Amino acid sequence: MQRLRLKADGRIVELRDGQEFPLAPAMPEPEPVLATPGLAQAMPSISPDMPDATPGETGTLPAVRDLRRRACLTQIEFAARLGVPVETIRNWEQGKRAPRGPARALLAVIAHSPETVFEALATEPSSA
Repeated sequence: MQRLRLKADGRIVELRDGQEFPLAPAMPEPEPVLATPGLAQAMPSISPDMPDATPGETGTLPAVRDLRRRACLTQIEFAARLGVPVETIRNWEQGKRAPRGPARALLAVIAHSPETVFEALATEPSSA
């Protein structure tokens, strides 16, 4: 079983033999985009203008819809596996809200290793 750690700077690392190994290389900062009429509607990525976005966040995560479709899950199934209301998934996919904090970290791990995440979330703690 993989052991993952979310670092304070947002990176996700795998712990092996007491050492940390990054799951993905650091993403370069995106270049600024000039304002173009209708651009915000044409690009429904995570942006600071969205209600749940934190200033400085960028759309470096794959789209939630793409992650869900790669896992071959419906919105209801994806929401159930993540333990969030289906409305949350709908809002993320429609660009009404953007995932923040732990949700962003979880989606980043799902982008890298969905089977590991879903397996870890599905396991019930054993009672001793």
